[in-house]
Amino acid sequence: MLSKGRIIDAAIALVERHGEDALSMRAVAAELDVAVMSLYNHVPSKAALLDGIAHRVMTGLYLDEDTGADWKTQARTLIRAFRRVARDYPACMNLIVTHSVELPFGIRPIERALVIADSAGFDGPTSVRVMRAIIAYALGAQLRETDMVKMLDYLPADPAAAFAELDPVEFPHVTALAKELTAHDPETDFEFGLELFISALDTLPR
Repeated sequence: MLSKGRIIDAAIALVERHGEDALSMRAVAAELDVAVMSLYNHVPSKAALLDGIAHRVMTGLYLDEDTGADWKTQARTLIRAFRRVARDYPACMNLIVTHSVELPFGIRPIERALVIADSAGFDGPTSVRVMRAIIAYALGAQLRETDMVKMLDYLPADPAAAFAELDPVEFPHVTALAKELTAHDPETDFEFGLELFISALDTLPR
């Protein structure tokens, strides 16, 4: 039975499989093997379809507020949630951040980040910059992880061997750390960067 939920699920699957350019009412109808006009009984437009995708994906960021936790713990929780959503729905997240969607879906995580910055003692302008930095780190870390996977796909079975042909005089540090440079440990990298990020925020003047 056709429903708004099924339509949104199909749209998300379509975007994740073929990218945001593939999204259209006609393509979603084909995904569900139904007539395109039948979609309009549940989703009145492509804009509404995008709002539905945003609502479904961003639900992963609707975290219970732990008022007993300090701002650092709350910031870590929010950033990890951003990364989890970006990792689970990379194409849809890119679609959401680059297109206009109904405000509440995109504003709630922003409000949460601003609350955290305020609880840390930052003034208004600094809180806005902290919020932007939080989102940038979470999404940027996932983008770097995705690009790292693509890069490793182009390297030989023993990635470190690719650096063996480099001149160690010209690239002494790269050749010395070839094994470490080609190791893929996204969780450790993310958590290391997260702690650097939180520590840097903590040094900002209040």
